[in-house]
Amino acid sequence: DYNVKETDILALFRITPQPGVDPIEAAAAVAGESSTATWTVVWTDLLTACDIYRAKAYRVDPVPGTNDQFFAYIAYECDLFEEGSLANLTASIIGNVFGFKAVKALRLEDMRIPYAYLKTFQGPATGVIVERERLDTFGRPLLGATVKPKLGLSGKNYGRVVYEGLRGGLDFLKDDENINSQPFMRWKERFLYCMEGVNRAAAATGEVKGSYLNVTAATMENMYERADYANSIGTVIVMIDLVVGYTAIQTMAIWARKAQMILHLHRAGNSTYARQKNHGINFRVICKWMRMSGVDHIHAGTVVGKLEGDPLMVKGFYNTLLLTELKVNLAEGLFFDMDWASLRKCV
Repeated sequence: DYNVKETDILALFRITPQPGVDPIEAAAAVAGESSTATWTVVWTDLLTACDIYRAKAYRVDPVPGTNDQFFAYIAYECDLFEEGSLANLTASIIGNVFGFKAVKALRLEDMRIPYAYLKTFQGPATGVIVERERLDTFGRPLLGATVKPKLGLSGKNYGRVVYEGLRGGLDFLKDDENINSQPFMRWKERFLYCMEGVNRAAAATGEVKGSYLNVTAATMENMYERADYANSIGTVIVMIDLVVGYTAIQTMAIWARKAQMILHLHRAGNSTYARQKNHGINFRVICKWMRMSGVDHIHAGTVVGKLEGDPLMVKGFYNTLLLTELKVNLAEGLFFDMDWASLRKCV
């Protein structure tokens, strides 16, 4: 009987209840654990407006083609979450519920973030339009590639690969996710040789070229140091990996906006929770969180090549990143209408 409010944060979970557990009971348990409830009744509940702050499981539907899975729609009061904080949002939505005894498996399939909460996030600063302006390339797709082999090259040979690729017609090269600062090639050496390759290729072709320099590191201090150095030697774009965590991603997005740099995000590690169809988090939810965080690019997958990808699902990922307004499209995995509140596109 709950009437969903425009300011509610909505989440769709795919629930596989344990044998003997009613799906409605399982949905209610997930709603409670991800908001105000705990494993037992406590007297301090009387000190809280639980009727307001408790999440509501307002709809439970069987998943077509299955006999043990259910879609649970859950509404959360917007005031449950700190403004502009992915860390706080995810601590509630995916904090403890995935280990709940009442469910055999649980997957977060989609979310609707309300306008009021979206406006507390900065979103992408630039996107592809500014990148095209900086590369002075219009009217055609941008052509890029990743340096291979991704591990083992010396800094000088790495820079040579960058030069040869750009000289041969690419618009940009990029570091791979696990190139950081290993004994065979320290980060500063890589940055210098990469930019030498970029500048030589630009001089030889008369075109603007680029290379995504991975500033992922062990600490935020190290990431700042590498990003500042990359900025000082003339690159216009840096990249980070998803595995650095939500707080680090938001922090680097703020740095990139202040430094007028483009920030690319590699989705390293996403398949550990996105690939299983009945447990984890659907990548479209990660796409929404990353657009909110403020990265300009995200590695969102393709339907060809070595990595798994369903054509309609991948299309849904890109629509999530690029459209200003989302409409329900079950074939693409979009379960909610959602206005992006003027947050820029994430490519």
